[in-house]
Amino acid sequence: MAKLKHIFIYPIKGLPGILLNSAIVEPRGLQFDRSYMLVDENNNFITQRNFPILSQFILSKDALGFKVSYPNWDQSIHIPFIVTGDEIEVQVWGDLVKAICLIDAVNSWFSNILKSTCKLVYMPNSSHRKLDETYNRGNDIVSFADGFPLLLIGESSLSDLNNRLENPLNMDRFRPNLVFKGGLAFEEDLFAEFSIGENTFLACKPCARCVVTTINQQTGAMGKEPLKTLANYRMHENKIYFGENVMPLNFGGTIQIGDDLKIISKKERKQFRILNSEF
Repeated sequence: MAKLKHIFIYPIKGLPGILLNSAIVEPRGLQFDRSYMLVDENNNFITQRNFPILSQFILSKDALGFKVSYPNWDQSIHIPFIVTGDEIEVQVWGDLVKAICLIDAVNSWFSNILKSTCKLVYMPNSSHRKLDETYNRGNDIVSFADGFPLLLIGESSLSDLNNRLENPLNMDRFRPNLVFKGGLAFEEDLFAEFSIGENTFLACKPCARCVVTTINQQTGAMGKEPLKTLANYRMHENKIYFGENVMPLNFGGTIQIGDDLKIISKKERKQFRILNSEF
């Protein structure tokens, strides 16, 4: 029986995640996940793709919000769970999204560390960024995540990859929300509808991976792996896949470490076939 092993949220898009014992499932995904995002002076989103230094921040959660610090930096900042104020329009990929800009002191703190003008913005409940219409049931929404509310990866899939690498990698390279143990490597490729505890989810599509996976999350250094190795057996139509993009089908429930992951239905194999992959 597959079980949920890890739960991660990434309160600020592009920054490190926080490991949780439990999380509330909301329409946008897990509560507080990617509810904040850094934007440049043109209000365009910032991630590790253009600022690998983002991997070096340190986040922690307390009763009032999130503490953000940076190594060898005297001051830290605290951001609340919810922010109110005037809305501005920001861009994340092809979407224009309503967001609330934080105070100048917070924006200056990030700008000084990044050595580039930026602002931290918050997505209020009134802002509805629509999920990809291919999977949208009508009112499905997503946070500041790249495209889908959740990312699921099986522990066996990482083990399979690490067996092919000279230097094994941590799961943090792939920034998942949900990690499960049990099952075969890349079995998540075939998931359609599944449950964790009392919550149901839909595995929409495999996750195409980018250069962020080549950034060492402990040092910020960029290399060639794991994309170089994954390209040998996880490439399909010039894209490299690892993990499964997921959307919640019901909201308000809580998932927790140790919950059973039960497959309700599977995709047909012909929907996704990868060179030299068992699935």
